[in-house]
Amino acid sequence: MDLLVDLKKGKRGAIAKAISIMENDQPEAKKLLKKIFKETGTSIVIGITGPAGAGKSSLINKTVVAMKKLRTKPAVLAVDPTSHVTGGAILGDRVRMSESTDSGTYIRSIASRGATGAVSRSLRNSIRVLEYAGFNPVIIESVGAGQTEVEISNIADITVVVFNPNTGDSIQTIKAGLTEIGDIYLVNKSDLDGTNQLFDAVRDFIGASERNPIILKTSVKKNSGIIEFAKTLRKMMDEKKKIKHKKDQERLESELKDIVLNNIKEKMDEMLESDKSFSKYLKKLLSKEIDPFEAGDKITKTLVK
Repeated sequence: MDLLVDLKKGKRGAIAKAISIMENDQPEAKKLLKKIFKETGTSIVIGITGPAGAGKSSLINKTVVAMKKLRTKPAVLAVDPTSHVTGGAILGDRVRMSESTDSGTYIRSIASRGATGAVSRSLRNSIRVLEYAGFNPVIIESVGAGQTEVEISNIADITVVVFNPNTGDSIQTIKAGLTEIGDIYLVNKSDLDGTNQLFDAVRDFIGASERNPIILKTSVKKNSGIIEFAKTLRKMMDEKKKIKHKKDQERLESELKDIVLNNIKEKMDEMLESDKSFSKYLKKLLSKEIDPFEAGDKITKTLVK
């Protein structure tokens, strides 16, 4: 299979094709995963999240260039909200990352497709494609749409939460979920007014927790704090590598449960469509002969012998 050979060499066309398979073609995705799985699970995954408008794309663009200088080979997966028209990902953000693309970093948008939040099967397998192609770390940028942020922290080894002084004048405006997931908190756009107040608030509110996250200031405009951020990530990659095995066990357990439940759900949907008792009890329910719980219990008994 030439795709595998080209993938191993890190060829862009092969990577793009493999990720498209993982996103859109389940039977082929299963075949591909079977071939690459043994050589995956080796890279550190960095999740970068935070409210929309925090400047994540421009920040990642600069950080990736700095990380390459620290002898790492980063790739970026940007999880975008699904475009309702095409079902594909909206590619606006990627234009801002041209600098890092030119330096040989692989950058790809993937649609979130609304599967349990945005972190769907295709994201896990897209990470595996990039690992097989030799990238480390794999950086995931989330659009910062609600549930996605917390889900990314479940997949990432290192979670970075990006704020900027425009997200509101106080820490109260920051959603509670974000205060619990970060290993690193960045006050980005630190050239703006209100930076010091936000930095102090984040330090007092989040830094005091027992997790003891790192809090930094960055400004893409002034090109300040980026190298420090990249070095912090580099150092953290080595630390997280030591405990990666335990985290991988939790992740694989959760993935396995997802797959089993999904398989059962598909099977159940098929059974319900062909099940005579389903329509029988639905009629009784409509004529109020029976209540929904009783109907549900009776149908379940006919399906799960």
